[in-house]
Amino acid sequence: MGEKGVGTVFGYPMEVVYLFVLIVSGSLTVVYILLSDMLDGIFDVADHPFFSPQLILSFFTVLSAVGYLLEKYTGMPSMIVGLIGTGTALVVVLLLHFFVFLPLRSAEASLHYSEADLEGCVGKVIVAVPTDGFGEILIQRVSGAVSKPAKSLNNEPIPFGTEVIIVKIENGVATVAQHDPYHI
Repeated sequence: MGEKGVGTVFGYPMEVVYLFVLIVSGSLTVVYILLSDMLDGIFDVADHPFFSPQLILSFFTVLSAVGYLLEKYTGMPSMIVGLIGTGTALVVVLLLHFFVFLPLRSAEASLHYSEADLEGCVGKVIVAVPTDGFGEILIQRVSGAVSKPAKSLNNEPIPFGTEVIIVKIENGVATVAQHDPYHI
């Protein structure tokens, strides 16, 4: 123990150690947020949900922030401060993981679609489809609008603004038929 019953690490008071870790982990968190996609691509490390960099950096940031505040403003022993900081950091990181990072991860996955997902969807003709030719349709989805080249199923012209149903998609081109909501 150093002066006034305060713990030390390598001769530095715990308050200084916590502040140093807070500055370093906070800075690394900001850098990781800005460069995470690039860093993930460069290092290509398997993504484990509980050992992801954002959780580890968040743990050290919260631990050091709580430790610094408790060391500075209370007279608690350093061991108790470390235990309280660790417990608080674990709770915050678990809450972040389950209520922020997991929903964000599933939201990213839900924006993706395959061409097979579009089959059976209803769209609107935005460029008229001529006989034996190609036009364009617009499909409204939860994640946004998708535009696809289209051709008619029965080689009949389909005018602008007509609702169509996608029968199949081959090579990126939708084969469509006029949509009749009363005929299934």
